[in-house]
Amino acid sequence: MKKGVVIIFVLSLVFMVSCSEKKKDEMSSTQIKKEVTAKDILGNPQYLAISYGGYRERSRDSQPTIPELKEDLKILSAMGVKLLRTYNVQPKLPHASNVLKAIRELKAEDADFEMYVMLGAWIDCLNAWTDKAPNHDVESPNNEGEIERAAALANEYPDIVKIIAVGNEAMVKWATSYYVQPEVILKWVNHLQDLKKEGKLPKDLWITSSDDFSSWGGGSAEYHVEDLEKLVEAVDFISMHTYPYHNSHYNPEFWGVPEAHKDMPDSTKIEMAMERALKFAQKQYDSVTNYMKSLGVNKPIHIGETGWATISNGHYGNNGSRATDEYKQGLYYKSMRRWTNMAGISCFYFEAFNEKWKDAHNAKGSENHFGLFTIEGKAKYPIWDLVDQGIFDGLTRGGNTITKTYNGDKALLLEDVLVPPSEEEIMARR
Repeated sequence: MKKGVVIIFVLSLVFMVSCSEKKKDEMSSTQIKKEVTAKDILGNPQYLAISYGGYRERSRDSQPTIPELKEDLKILSAMGVKLLRTYNVQPKLPHASNVLKAIRELKAEDADFEMYVMLGAWIDCLNAWTDKAPNHDVESPNNEGEIERAAALANEYPDIVKIIAVGNEAMVKWATSYYVQPEVILKWVNHLQDLKKEGKLPKDLWITSSDDFSSWGGGSAEYHVEDLEKLVEAVDFISMHTYPYHNSHYNPEFWGVPEAHKDMPDSTKIEMAMERALKFAQKQYDSVTNYMKSLGVNKPIHIGETGWATISNGHYGNNGSRATDEYKQGLYYKSMRRWTNMAGISCFYFEAFNEKWKDAHNAKGSENHFGLFTIEGKAKYPIWDLVDQGIFDGLTRGGNTITKTYNGDKALLLEDVLVPPSEEEIMARR
């Protein structure tokens, strides 16, 4: 064989091998994307989690459109959020199914777009939300359809739906309008787990319930029942809620400024109160961990909800615990993300955007103001730094570019910040 032919042959062989390796790499990359599971996502700081509702009006009758949802998803993706939590799949509220459609469209438009969902199935007791007395020992007949719809969506969108959460604060006894006994949640968790075993749901789909820390055994002994023990065994992970914000009113012992701190600068009093708030959340997390381990169980525990409101004319404002403002929200958000990311805990921060339907008749009600963004798309103090970094450049909400609240004037923002009451003041109120 002549030298020139040999060279050509060798070069051709190298080219073919190179192309083959490139094709393998591309296939491998595609395969990795397809094989991402809840186990890979949960606890991974590269997949920030958030609770998401795209409602922009005072009634959920006004459903956000697919283009509006895509607008929101692009904003969240720019922040590094890759895991959303939704709350129900009720027939007259197609929000969750529309979110899944929006994600699928964005993935079709951009192969690098990545977003997953913890799909919530709402669970109620008999007579919930009616003029009849709720029967907490009997479940609503609507629950079966809710579970069926959640399972159907998980099968329709297996590349997006990675988790189903059975119920939202459905076992905690202060949810007097609708709570059920743990046996109801256990029944439906087991049902979904059985569907996985039968090949009727994706085998890597994880099943949980998202509920208050006390419902997961971290609170009083009245929750420590046999069905809860079975539920802890049945779920793939525990999704617990913790709200120091609400407890600044209901259990304020941690919140008041100690006598020893009375002469400190106001800024220090606020910062130390927020450090105590973080420790309060960590204590509740530890209490659930301890209960789980007391049962001889060891599985992941993630935070299904926690957050901090920025406006309140009720328990948390000027005449209450004084917990409410954007500055405190910023301190809480940063500290929660820092702790959970370092600890390998997913935190479904509540929530992405303000939603004014939650307290439709009280515009300044705290439930309307937990978002990191306002309805108009203004970024609140916790994420001003992201605006500075330019990650929202070219993105809009409702046609509005993403700008900072208070026009980015921190001095103006601080004028609305309240110092928590002293321990003595809190004791006097009780």
